[in-house]
Amino acid sequence: MIKFLERQIERLGASVLVPIGSLGDVMIFTYQFFYWLVKRPFRSKLFIEQLLFVGNKSLFIIFLAGSFTGMVFSYQTYFGFKMISVDSLVGPIVAISLSKELAPVLTGLIVAGRAGAAMAAQIGSMKVTEQIDALEVMGISSHQYLAVPRIVAGTIAVPMLTVIFNLIGNIGSWFVGTKALMIDEVMYFSKLGEFMFVEDLLQGIIKAVFFGFIISVVGCYFGFTVEKGAEGVGRGTNLAVVWGMILVLILDYFLTSFLIRIL
Repeated sequence: MIKFLERQIERLGASVLVPIGSLGDVMIFTYQFFYWLVKRPFRSKLFIEQLLFVGNKSLFIIFLAGSFTGMVFSYQTYFGFKMISVDSLVGPIVAISLSKELAPVLTGLIVAGRAGAAMAAQIGSMKVTEQIDALEVMGISSHQYLAVPRIVAGTIAVPMLTVIFNLIGNIGSWFVGTKALMIDEVMYFSKLGEFMFVEDLLQGIIKAVFFGFIISVVGCYFGFTVEKGAEGVGRGTNLAVVWGMILVLILDYFLTSFLIRIL
């Protein structure tokens, strides 16, 4: 009985200590990013390549998700608001919801699933094939060469994709609202101008900056910690996606509670 209790206590302790140790490793990794961010040489070519990969190659799915999110949300809002005769507010409600919440969060989740996974897989493959060790032997910092361009590109690309998602979503909402649901177009834009403010757009963009940063850090971190060959690459990629999405949702709550007080 005593040995059973000891084993349970050991498992409980491990379940607490392992995440704390991992959090410490992530903080050290983040510190290394800021350290190498300001060190020469600046890898501008690698940064542009990663910006194109994270941003440009995500445009199709952002267009697709943004348009259908705006159209579906317009439908759902219209039939709910029509019951209380305020269907003219469909435009501003959809626009505010997109700009503050849906656009940054859905963009973050999409980028975490696509680019975050790719970052972990690319760096993980280099780790198991000892290419990272080769960089270090040649006197090139693997963090500066691999992590810094990806993290900077992700931090910049996600807000840009969020703005595009927001624009496409509002176009989809306008199209469904005025063409399919027959909301008066003048009233649609009048209410939109009355209730929509720059602070709403700014809140979503600020969120997207943090989302892009955390997704890129998590993707690169799990790439650098890959072990045990191809199996490790798959596991690291999976962890990058899962934790990237989890942290986007957790961070969204704290950013919302903070930004709503200052904007």
